[in-house]
Formats: sequence, structure tokens, C-alpha cells
Amino acid sequence: MTRMIRFSPSNELRRLQREIDSVFDSMYPADGDREAPATGWTPRVDLSETEDAYHIHLDLPGVDKDDVDINLQDGTLTIRGERKEEARDEGTNTVRVERSFGQFFRSFTLPQTIKQDDIRATYENGVLAVEVPKAEETKPRRIEIS
Repeated sequence: MTRMIRFSPSNELRRLQREIDSVFDSMYPADGDREAPATGWTPRVDLSETEDAYHIHLDLPGVDKDDVDINLQDGTLTIRGERKEEARDEGTNTVRVERSFGQFFRSFTLPQTIKQDDIRATYENGVLAVEVPKAEETKPRRIEIS
């Protein structure tokens, strides 16, 4: 059975624009966010889109969910938090430290056609999952030919 994959240049361009916005937003916070913390590390992110929603997954190993803050303002979803450095025993001679600690900050510019009140976030096994439902008018609709 052959499966048809739809290609939409406009969707690809919007996806690329969101990724570019995310890169610049993480380096240069918007004017209303001048108090953004200096980032100590940047969590890895997966962005995906389904017919019904946008999905954001952040890898936050070692971060307590109480140390994560998610806000939506003026179409920008901001996720910030902190991974605290583990206390080391005085008698321990640390040979190597590769894990990053400190504050992190990520922001994502969302389309205007979302259900803001229905955004949901879950946190399980060090992965923060944020689901941003699409408004009904943005979902594809098949048009029958008469």
C-alpha cells in the first residue's frame, strides 16, 4: 500500500521561521523580557505538528518540575528554569564534570490560531511535554467536488 505524503511549502516555511525565531529568541530576549536569566545551558528540544496540535518536548534531566516555569505572553511561549548543581562531598576529588548546570531559557513564537486556554504541559522521566492545540479554523478540511 502506497502512502501519500503531503508537502506544503508554506508549512515548511512557517516551521523554518519558528526554528529561526527560537534561536534568536533564546539569544536575544524580547524587550518585555530584559530580565531573562543568563543561560547556563540549553535543553534539547523536539518540535512537531499534528493535525490537531503543536508539540514541544524538552529534555530536562535532573531538573525538578518545581524549578520549571512556563508562560504565554503576546504569542510567545517561554520556558525557563534551573538545573541545580549537586553538592559534592569535601573529601571527593572530582576528576571530570561534563554535565551543565544553571539556568536555562527557551522561547517559541506561536501562531495566533491556537487555543491558548487549552495548552497543557506534563513532565515525566526528565522530559517536559507541552501540547498547544490548534483552533478549529486552522485544521485542514477536505472539500468534496460536486
